[in-house]
Parts: sequence; C-alpha cells; structure tokens
Amino acid sequence: MSEQGPWLVVGLGNPGGQYEGNRHNIGFMVADLLAERVGGKFKAHKSRAQVLEGRLAGQRVVLAKPMSFMNLSGGPVVGLRDFYKSGVDRLIVIHDELDIDYATLRLKRGGGDNGHNGLKSITKSLGPDYLRVRAGIGRPPGRMEVADFVLRDFSSTERKELPWFVDRCADSVESLMQDGLERAQSVYNS
Repeated sequence: MSEQGPWLVVGLGNPGGQYEGNRHNIGFMVADLLAERVGGKFKAHKSRAQVLEGRLAGQRVVLAKPMSFMNLSGGPVVGLRDFYKSGVDRLIVIHDELDIDYATLRLKRGGGDNGHNGLKSITKSLGPDYLRVRAGIGRPPGRMEVADFVLRDFSSTERKELPWFVDRCADSVESLMQDGLERAQSVYNS
C-alpha cells in the first residue's frame, strides 16, 4: 500500500472571540476537544489556519481551524491538503447543520452544501467527496433569519447538553478514522 498523508480534520467556525459560543462555531469546539485529546496546542500555519499535528485513534492526524471567515474556508483547506499531501478521502469536515435537530449527529461522505457557506467554499475548491460530521443545531425559531440564528450563541438550555454533544462529535471523528464510514454511521447516525 502506498504511503498516504495524514488524516486532515477541519473544524469550521469564524475566528475571533465574539464568535466563540456561536452555533456556527461548533466545528471549532469539536476541534478544540480533539486537540485536548491529542495533548497539544494549535499553532498558526501558512495556510491561514490554526494547526495541530499529532496522533488520534492510533493514526497520524492534522487538526485544523481555518482562520478565514466561514465563507472562505476552501482556501485554507486546499492549502492544508497541498502542504500535508492528504487525499480528499482523508478529509473530515466538522460543521453545524440546520436541517438536523439540535444535538443530533449525522456522518456522511459527499453531497450538497445545503446553503452552508463553509461547505460551499470547500466543495468549490476540492469537490464534494469529503467526509462530513454534521452537528445538528436545528432551525431558527419563528421568522428569525438563518444568518442571525447561526451567529447567535447556544441558548442556556442548549448549553446544558453542549459538552455531551461536542464529546459525541469528537468520538465520531475518531470512529471515522479508525472504523470507516459505514461502521461509524451505524453507531452515530442512530
């Protein structure tokens, strides 16, 4: 078997303290927990991302948080792919998903971007065939605009469940790396 690059695990979010607790930043939250599991700290990388190299689930991994804004995530992800020479088959993107109930998780490979600007940017740069950890945030209440909803912090009720949910998302990333998509889906898509 030929030598393949490391797994590239990208958590999506917006840089800056004002976005830290936003629904749109759940990808960053999961990446931060995975960094704790690896036992390292993120460092700036020339690809315009914060990066941590290490081992997870017994395999080489590069954890990344693009430091562009969400709708420009494709550029940093392409830079990381080129730098680490990882194929799109070893790319896992963690992102918020409106069409899934809060604290519900879905794993898949490929598909559309469903109006998610981060996915739209990555797909435009790399094609759609990467793995996705879709972290459900639910739909906005009433007539609230989607943009306002995703850029709001999780509610106090949601925050009670958030540590468990972020932990489950992180577990699913390790399962994708170790067990493959079908086995991980059988556990986490239930």
